[in-house]
Amino acid sequence: MGGSALVLASGSPRRLELLQQIGIEPERLLPADLDETPERSEHPRQLAKRLARDKARAAFETLKARGETGRYVLGADTVVAVGRQVVPKAEIEDEAVDNLRLLSGRTHRVFTGVCLVTPRGRERIRLVETRLRFKRLSREDIELYVASDEWRGKAGGYAVQGRAGAFVVRMVGSYTNVVGLPLYETLSLLEGEGFKVAAAGVGTVAPADRVDA
Repeated sequence: MGGSALVLASGSPRRLELLQQIGIEPERLLPADLDETPERSEHPRQLAKRLARDKARAAFETLKARGETGRYVLGADTVVAVGRQVVPKAEIEDEAVDNLRLLSGRTHRVFTGVCLVTPRGRERIRLVETRLRFKRLSREDIELYVASDEWRGKAGGYAVQGRAGAFVVRMVGSYTNVVGLPLYETLSLLEGEGFKVAAAGVGTVAPADRVDA
């Protein structure tokens, strides 16, 4: 496979689009079905790092068991938090409403853990933090946003690249981190481990192939 085959241990369309934005076309998507519940007293930043590592390692071990070697594996996980409180992904409307009410008029942090496993099994992990402040959201703001359905499955219950971008009063740090994959840090990890970006933008990504973990 050479030195520039990349497997993305995520089924997130946003992470795939961000990689494509910088000219990287993963060979395939290999998301892991993990329990993302925080451990007792686990800080949000530690949660993001742990889940990123677990996702990358699960995909790497699956490839290894299949005899598919020579790939870089990239895993990532994004966690939204108010203080030490993790703001969960919203799957139903009531959860989205609760999240938006919590974030309304407040500063919160977005942590993304990024883990790269090299073809030789070496792990490198980075954690990126962005601080955001939302405006005070009216009932109408929340109702219209929930009706948009953009929140579904998103960390914190919002997508900053969509309508929720208008809620942001202030942002300190990486914008792409909030979308789901901090590009500067991700590219630095890849290049630091010998990944050839110029050779990775050929072809189309294979459909997602889920890992059971």
